[in-house]
Amino acid sequence: MNAPPGPDLSLYLIAGPEAVGGRDLLAVVAAAARGGVSLVQLRDKTAPDDALIEQARALKALLSPLGVPLIVNDRLEVALAAEADGLHLGQEDVAPARARAALGPGRILGVSAGDAEEAKIVDPALVDYVGVGPVYPTGSKADAGDAIGLDGLRALRALLPLPMVAIGGIDEATAAEVMACGVEGVAVVSAICGAADPRAAARALRRRIDAAGEA
Repeated sequence: MNAPPGPDLSLYLIAGPEAVGGRDLLAVVAAAARGGVSLVQLRDKTAPDDALIEQARALKALLSPLGVPLIVNDRLEVALAAEADGLHLGQEDVAPARARAALGPGRILGVSAGDAEEAKIVDPALVDYVGVGPVYPTGSKADAGDAIGLDGLRALRALLPLPMVAIGGIDEATAAEVMACGVEGVAVVSAICGAADPRAAARALRRRIDAAGEA
């Protein structure tokens, strides 16, 4: 029997109250989903659990009818309580083995890796995908580390047997060259959340990504 297909990582949106700059988070995410976002990660490092669970549930209700999975960043208990579709972990977050045991086999689990050492400890038996970067300098995440560039991205692609999504400073102008490195998708924050028209921004990125896949 063939394994079920993994999540569509092609246009991965990371969103939260800080990213949308005072605008309504649900409205921005809804517009982005209509524009072609394939997966949404809710990232909020400071909100209390109760508030974040409520936000995650609202996003899940919005996205589920559109077939767009909702991932929660870092907060395992929030992901479970909100019945999110999965969890994304950084290097300093809960151990992937513990997260997988709590999530079960049916939910998505992603981890971040910014260099070869971090990539080599990723366990393909536990993890569904790896977020790699930052590819370019980014202001969306203060602790993102140094940019690895396209050469660094290609090197990590050669090391990792799992689906990869690239992150860090990616926008419409750079999405195609990032996809050409062999990743399954690009993750963006400000390119959509900071756009005057999130739907149009997502649609433009969607076109670039689809064209790169056809090249």
